[in-house]
Amino acid sequence: MDETAPVGERGGIARRAGGHIMLGLLGLLCVFPIYWLYATSLRAPQDVYELSVLPWPLSLDSYADAMAKNDVAGMLLNTAIVAVLSALGQLLIGLLAAYAFAAWRFPLQRPLYLLFVGTWLVPFQATMLPNYALLGQLGLLETLAGVIIPTLCSTLGVLLLREHLMSFPKELLDAARMDGRSAWGILWTVVVPTLRPVLAALGILLAITAWNEYFWPAMVLQRSNAVIQLGLRSFMGTEGNDWGPLMATAGLACLPVFALYLFLQRHIVNAFVRSGLK
Repeated sequence: MDETAPVGERGGIARRAGGHIMLGLLGLLCVFPIYWLYATSLRAPQDVYELSVLPWPLSLDSYADAMAKNDVAGMLLNTAIVAVLSALGQLLIGLLAAYAFAAWRFPLQRPLYLLFVGTWLVPFQATMLPNYALLGQLGLLETLAGVIIPTLCSTLGVLLLREHLMSFPKELLDAARMDGRSAWGILWTVVVPTLRPVLAALGILLAITAWNEYFWPAMVLQRSNAVIQLGLRSFMGTEGNDWGPLMATAGLACLPVFALYLFLQRHIVNAFVRSGLK
């Protein structure tokens, strides 16, 4: 630290340094459970219960055991199908509903919007049994479609997109209408291109939520381990957990989420920056 700097400036530097150190320590606390997951999965089977921070010697036996006991690749593929279709469906329906609430005026618009927002207060667990009974009547139990369809409407997505659309310049919409574009054309050629960061951030949130969901797939897919979250339970039993393959499967389940975030990280940052500039 420069001793010739004013006392106030030195104090500010010290506070910033302390803040960065605190953030670094909190970051390590958040990352450590993920590190421990992969460290345990890379231990030799006889060393799974070791408490050493660095796993040595490294071994892939847990991954081989997990793939031998379960169709991990098939479960990851099914989970990706559920997460992608659920997120895309929620984005499409949420975008259309938010566009209608923000850009159009129609009778009972405000009461309908408030009623729609009120559905957010109803937890999904309260609608599980009616949805399950309906899927049984439609013959969609034990299918991926039965997992996806009841999740296609996202109140959160409609609320977030509507708030962004409410701040969208109305002059651009009026200019597009005067240019002869239809409402459908305005949505896809004028509105959506400006919402790409928001749609990317919301899509990641919805996809991760669908990827991590356990209770609803467990109800619909009772007799199968079609998705990765249900496949994890095959390594858990009353006599104890098979920690090596369990951690290996959980580690493989985390990789697509990490890849999705890294691929769309720039859009997420842009979404937060734009939200802060409003």
